[in-house]
Amino acid sequence: MADKRMAGCKPFSKAEMAALVAADIPEGWHVNLGIGLPTLVADHLPMNREILLHSENGILGMGPVAQRESADPWIVNAGKQNVSLVRGASLFHHADSFAMIRGGHIDLCVLGAFEIAANGDLANWTTSSDDRSPAVGGAMDLATGARNVWVMTQHVTKSGEHKLVQQCRYPLTARKAVGRVYSDLAVIDITPNGFSVRAMAPGVTPALLQDLTGAPLQFP
Repeated sequence: MADKRMAGCKPFSKAEMAALVAADIPEGWHVNLGIGLPTLVADHLPMNREILLHSENGILGMGPVAQRESADPWIVNAGKQNVSLVRGASLFHHADSFAMIRGGHIDLCVLGAFEIAANGDLANWTTSSDDRSPAVGGAMDLATGARNVWVMTQHVTKSGEHKLVQQCRYPLTARKAVGRVYSDLAVIDITPNGFSVRAMAPGVTPALLQDLTGAPLQFP
């Protein structure tokens, strides 16, 4: 982030963000990882904790991204990356996978986002800022069907615009769905009173974080 205000700060790297998410996932949860940043979480899951990763294209028991030399071209995640399988993994029909999601059987979904509102509204499928055909994909089902939704995202856009806002400007994926945000600057819960900061990256001050957020923040 090229911003003079960031002097002396050490934002969380993508790997550090993924490790923070992974460390917070409870034992025994079934977890879906969205396309983009969330896929990195698979590489940081604690070895001593049983967590089953779900992919909407029909996998339960997904492992990390496969190494090129051992990749099976038929085993891919929803983002078409070659992935590995853990012992005891299950493969099933796409429709069965969405039945799991819509039936409320997924404990957690980790998604990316364009905007997150202070009440938990999520906008992550289109900005309507270009001529490309928008496609919500499975995000709408995941955001409404998973028992918990966490977001991994950069705190602001490349042009410095707020991504954590009072009210979303972009088309909504789901209303009041997000419970927690992991950004490169902070970990923030969404509460009935709005954004509540759990942790900040090294060097980030409350004043700076508030300045880079488009809604009021609560600090411990």
